[in-house]
Amino acid sequence: MLRHVAAGIDGSPESLAAAHWAARDALRRGVALRLVHAWEWHPRPAASVPMGMSERDWAGKNLVRASNSVRAAHPGLRIIDEPVQESPVAALLAAAERAELLVVGARGLSGVAGFLVGSVSQRVVARSTCPVVLVRAGESSADEHFSAPGGVSPDEISETPYRDIVLGLDTDRPCDELIAFAFETARRCRASLRVIHVFSAPPAHAVADRLVPQSGPELLAEHEHAVVATLRPWCEKFPEVTVVETVVEGRATNELMRATSGAALAVVGRRTREARLGTHIGSVAHAVLHHAGCPVAVVPHS
Repeated sequence: MLRHVAAGIDGSPESLAAAHWAARDALRRGVALRLVHAWEWHPRPAASVPMGMSERDWAGKNLVRASNSVRAAHPGLRIIDEPVQESPVAALLAAAERAELLVVGARGLSGVAGFLVGSVSQRVVARSTCPVVLVRAGESSADEHFSAPGGVSPDEISETPYRDIVLGLDTDRPCDELIAFAFETARRCRASLRVIHVFSAPPAHAVADRLVPQSGPELLAEHEHAVVATLRPWCEKFPEVTVVETVVEGRATNELMRATSGAALAVVGRRTREARLGTHIGSVAHAVLHHAGCPVAVVPHS
């Protein structure tokens, strides 16, 4: 099967930004790009479909427009256009089963930070079998790099450093899929990996039951040691990746939200389990999606 990255297209500015983000990632991976546009027949076309045009024709036009835009920006990239007569959620989930990565667009909150995760993107993120990256409208390669000198575009200077990749790490339940995705992304982008670990003081009964520090420098040192021990095998596997650890006491969502400001990508996990009321993405991932100042990769893991 042809290795590829997939992107969902629907004619919106968000989906066009997602297509370009996916194209850059596909080039870094050395794989193809598959653009997927799902459409459904309705007796009365949606208001977004121009008068006198069918859903099929409108989907095809959107797909060609996005494909031409990406081809113009990345002429050496192999691009596969795939119109699908199916619901958007079903089509994107099917695409995720074949892809190394799925990229979708999401509207930004207040045009500043976070994502307005709609019913389609939220259901896809919650059920996808591969990592899903959410991208807002207007995101470009310039946002992934630190500022170039003299106002020159990062596209014109290949050595312009890539902004940090941010990973939230839980040392109690470290996840190989999540850590591997973050390290591999940082390696491909030649970016630093900023690892955020947030802890809170243990409850009084836990302190009484076993010899653990309740607060202060000893508790901080214990968590710093746990982070170093968790990352050691990955640092040995990826010696070319510069890792910066941040270990603080507080709320995980607050610290991750701060770290995403000025980052190229935030990486969070989603456990592959069924909740009583259906599949969900988890409280931390949900909060990061609503407050992140950069694209967010949601990685499914056991």
